[in-house]
Amino acid sequence: MNPSRRLFHLGLMAAALPWSWRARAQAVDAQALLAASDAIRNPTQPFRATVTVTEFEKGRQVDSTTLTSFARTLDNSGQFASLLRFDEPARDAGKLMLKNGKDLWFFDPGTKSSVRISPQQRLMGEASNGDVVTVNFARDYKAEDGGEETITDGERKPRQARKLLLAAASDDATYAAIELWVDAENKRPIKARFLADSGRLLKTAYYRRFQPTLGTQRPTETVIIDGLNPQQVTLVRLSDFAARNIPVTWFQRDYLPRFQGD
Repeated sequence: MNPSRRLFHLGLMAAALPWSWRARAQAVDAQALLAASDAIRNPTQPFRATVTVTEFEKGRQVDSTTLTSFARTLDNSGQFASLLRFDEPARDAGKLMLKNGKDLWFFDPGTKSSVRISPQQRLMGEASNGDVVTVNFARDYKAEDGGEETITDGERKPRQARKLLLAAASDDATYAAIELWVDAENKRPIKARFLADSGRLLKTAYYRRFQPTLGTQRPTETVIIDGLNPQQVTLVRLSDFAARNIPVTWFQRDYLPRFQGD
């Protein structure tokens, strides 16, 4: 068979592939892109960072809290365990929040008790508990390709992006579904819309202020806008990143009363 005829037959074979096979291949590509975006949001090695959450109402600051986050993966799943220590305001200093697998715990050193809390529960403003713990979307969500779009990013600049449609794949996912836009060229996360089971928009987030952090350019700010009232805005700022050899024991509920990390 001559080369031109061989190429013709190969083209016919590709066109004849079942739609379901092509859809699975497309899903794998979308999942890989999601994982690449995760790797930009989160360092792969254990690390600590300062998390500052500031709530705004009609452009005016109404509240703020500062936490220190310690995060690392504990197994081959790629999902992070997170321990957050409240630093400010003074009334909350020393309180802890632990995320390990499906479990999210809040510990109050005053009462020496830990209680289970929900990732969907609001921490401050539009930021939920699940928004401040370190997570890999590729573990908790199945991604489908939503095509390319030109969108406005968090710096109000036009960007060519790939839209990913994420559906919760596990019970411990914070949201039922997410629409995520990733830079078509460098795979950086740009924008996300978080949806309820009903499809209602809960909030919109913009990832911005990319800075060199632990080996690559990472977003250091997330602007979260309420799905119903755009005048309600919460800014999550990450700073003081540092690689840290964090003991596995820190991420056990029974260890919380003894935690003395810095």
